[in-house]
Amino acid sequence: MTASGPADLIFPPPAASGETMTYPLGWILDNACGPVKYRSACEIARLSDSTIREMEWLPYAFRPAIRLALSQNVDGIWNQSMLNVPRQPSDFSGVGTIPAVRRLLEYGWDRESPPLAHARRALFRLLAEDNDPAYLYELGPKAKDDDSVRRGRMQLREAAAAALAQAGYESDPRLRGAARRIMERIDNYLSSPLAEKPWKRVGNVHVLAAEASPPTFNALAMLAHMPIFRNENYTEMERVYAYIAQPHPRQDSTQMVGNKMIDQPHFVLGDRLPHRNAVEDDVPFALMWLETMARLGFLRRNENWMKMFERFEDDRDRTGVWHPHKGSSVPATTNSRVWPTFPLEDFSGGAPKVTADAWADVTFRIGLIGKLLGREIKVI
Repeated sequence: MTASGPADLIFPPPAASGETMTYPLGWILDNACGPVKYRSACEIARLSDSTIREMEWLPYAFRPAIRLALSQNVDGIWNQSMLNVPRQPSDFSGVGTIPAVRRLLEYGWDRESPPLAHARRALFRLLAEDNDPAYLYELGPKAKDDDSVRRGRMQLREAAAAALAQAGYESDPRLRGAARRIMERIDNYLSSPLAEKPWKRVGNVHVLAAEASPPTFNALAMLAHMPIFRNENYTEMERVYAYIAQPHPRQDSTQMVGNKMIDQPHFVLGDRLPHRNAVEDDVPFALMWLETMARLGFLRRNENWMKMFERFEDDRDRTGVWHPHKGSSVPATTNSRVWPTFPLEDFSGGAPKVTADAWADVTFRIGLIGKLLGREIKVI
């Protein structure tokens, strides 16, 4: 939660009459970890301020969160890195600063808590519109020329902007300035003929032209947490929606940079959740995508995405607890984009077992997405 507190969270207006969602708060309080309990009470059930104050200690007593916070260096940076993501959700070794910050925010830590307050100076520094190679962190060794330095700084700038927006700094002029420049760059690309035909043939493969500058996961995350900025840029947001809702190309996100072909997995070239198989193959990523689309105001407009979300709703039992549609395995992902958000439960003891808490993360995300859609929440 941000320093402004849960009362200042921005939610859409209530949905049309009849659109309600049950949320098993009682079950969550009995089975989930502290961060999920706290965020459920704050963001979904919207309990009274006095009740929330009595629960504020829960995120800070959660051992994984404490372990992550204590691994921060004295300079506010984690592992002299910005983007590195561990291979396992419960493994914090080598984690970069931006994923660490976003994970602590997902755990429910306040932006004024010491680790997050200590990290923000470095994050705001990354917003600067410069090509200083000294601020490339782990990307530095790969930056062999001016163009790679520029691209590396741009990638870090967007990632830092996403973290700061999630922390609630939308009104800060430094973030707004960076967001404006990011939006202008994306919109210039989306408005150009290149957006329709961005591919060029190199040998036997098609790659993105060097000038291609589509939306990225970090740019979408930044915009998702800046509702006022989105309203001020309505036309540009319409173009973003049209672009990411189109069918995703079959080609890989590989771009021609100089004489090299560089993978660009952070590019979003179209719909990343096109069908039911995509959901079943990676439930955590599907939830991340649906939550981002809900925050952007895009989810309700897209019939296919809404069907995917409603499928999650249908997979809940009579008490409102989610269970896998097929089988009984605990959801897992290898997608590094999901690491800050899933799972919030502590599975550091090894592979998660099929116990009640195994379903808490998904149950919580379904409720949160429903709240973001404006549905009336019926607590049970």
